[in-house]
Amino acid sequence: MTKGIPIKLEPAPAWTAILLFVVITILGIIAGAGSLLRILLPVVGFAVGLFLYRRYPVLYLGFMWWLWFLMPLVRRLIDYRSNWVNPSPVLLVAPVVTWITVDTFVKYLPRAYKQGGLPFILGFTSILYGFIIGLIKSTPIFAIRGLIDWFTPILLGFYLFINWRDYPRYRQNIQRTFLWGVLVMGVYGIVQYVIAPEWDRFWLINARMFSMGNPEPFGIRLWSTMNSTGPFAATMMVGLLLLFNNNSPVRIPASIAGYLSFLLTLSRTMWASWFFGLASLTSSLKPQIQMRIIISILVMAMCIVPLTTIEPFSEVIGSRLATFSDLGNDHSAEVRQQIYEESLGKALSMALGNGIGNTFTIEQGEIRSVVIDSGILDMFFTLGWFGTLPYMCGLLLLVYSVFQYPEIRRDSFMSAARAIGLSNLIGLPIGSAMLGVGGCYIWGFLGLTMAAHKYHQHQNKLSSEMESIAEVNTAKDKNYENFLINGTD
Repeated sequence: MTKGIPIKLEPAPAWTAILLFVVITILGIIAGAGSLLRILLPVVGFAVGLFLYRRYPVLYLGFMWWLWFLMPLVRRLIDYRSNWVNPSPVLLVAPVVTWITVDTFVKYLPRAYKQGGLPFILGFTSILYGFIIGLIKSTPIFAIRGLIDWFTPILLGFYLFINWRDYPRYRQNIQRTFLWGVLVMGVYGIVQYVIAPEWDRFWLINARMFSMGNPEPFGIRLWSTMNSTGPFAATMMVGLLLLFNNNSPVRIPASIAGYLSFLLTLSRTMWASWFFGLASLTSSLKPQIQMRIIISILVMAMCIVPLTTIEPFSEVIGSRLATFSDLGNDHSAEVRQQIYEESLGKALSMALGNGIGNTFTIEQGEIRSVVIDSGILDMFFTLGWFGTLPYMCGLLLLVYSVFQYPEIRRDSFMSAARAIGLSNLIGLPIGSAMLGVGGCYIWGFLGLTMAAHKYHQHQNKLSSEMESIAEVNTAKDKNYENFLINGTD
């Protein structure tokens, strides 16, 4: 269990670059310079990310996560202050900064197999195949846009896996980042639900995302600072699971805001995934750590349950929870069942697939994504059998690998990372969880689990070598003492 880490704006060059990006963003929004910001933010974000990646890799990781958390909100503020633009280049800032890790991928891929990186090789092979098919069957712009969604998670996972020597520092940074992320996103989410800020209403009306509620107070289905309910719910699930491994005093207010906003997403899939992740986390740890987690759950429940029983929260949360006992009459469950009945046969008949980018269309001059409420169907439609088999083999090999590590019983963060990857993975049958930020939680945290294993292996090897050296030195000392004694005699 790690303790809270005080905030220090050091090293100065790194924080100067980060604050420069923040200041440019804020001033541009205030000035209503939307056209300029849409060009400037991806460029400046990439420059700051590259600087951090080269000089301060741990801060680079934190900067990247915050971009995933906040850039959708920045996009909404920019559009509200200037004019609606879709698609917005601002949403590319986080993926572009994450893609800086392609440098690591290219550099280490040739010898990745010997280091245990076969899952990433299989995933890359599938995506390369799907991209080529997409270029043939679709347009280059759609194929490239789809490639960003598919390949970004593998790049992040591979980067964390290869840099296993920095595992302790990455562990510390991720815990701190998600602690504050849960607090900020949770508080904003509650404000969004109660007040419905005008920029969120403006975005909801123009995006025509009818599944995310009505643009009015107490009518919104939370998405907080992110781009839709699904990614936000997945992010909160990740952060809330990580909070069990954090002793910072900020954990209490973060948990209260986080759990309440998580419940207000009304995402049953992510609720179930959280329970699965919690079960995976607690079952893999030593009894004394399990007891600490159980106590944490009880304390959190005492703080959060009373809030969910008062208006305006109780009715909407209670009615959604009640649908678990009546799934037979649930409309969304019926729709998903109908999707499988209509599309499964067609999907399984796809040998070559339609290629990456096939889910994008142009409507009224805007690029829109066709949502497929199933990651399994999405894989077969996009990659076909030729691409889906190696991709699924890569994922299954990842899962198999992370269940072979004995160190997970004594490293609670490692256990949480595995639980996060698995709990996002089980959402594949009812959503394309392998894409975008959701995919980053699957490939990224399972890759981090593999990195933890390599780090602990290395530490054990060093300990064994030190013990051997100590034994040899002890033997030499005894021989020297015997020599002195015999010499005296």
